[in-house]
Amino acid sequence: QVQLVESGGGLVQAGGSLRLSCVASGIIFSFNAMGWYRQAPGKQRELVAHITSGGTTNYAESVKGRFTISRDNAKNTVYLQMNSLKPEDTAVYYCNSAGFSSSGYRNSWGQGAEVTVSS
Repeated sequence: QVQLVESGGGLVQAGGSLRLSCVASGIIFSFNAMGWYRQAPGKQRELVAHITSGGTTNYAESVKGRFTISRDNAKNTVYLQMNSLKPEDTAVYYCNSAGFSSSGYRNSWGQGAEVTVSS
């Protein structure tokens, strides 16, 4: 069974920083692409940042230069470092994995971590 557990969300003032972590189990982590998505109230879920199994990254235009995605395959963990946070970054942030587990290909989601940026 695939499990993605996010942590690190919270309340921060504009201009501040937070680091989200997502620990994965039930997947072959090094063979999975990992992503962070977010969903603000009344809006669709959108891609924030993505990292392939080989370490190639891409970002939404709105977060380029402020957010950094990274992965530690030894710890089955993906991170999202968020700097210079803005009120419009307020959302629930979801971790996603796409790739192989012991039972085949899986596309899985975490339960979400709430991030609130006050102005």
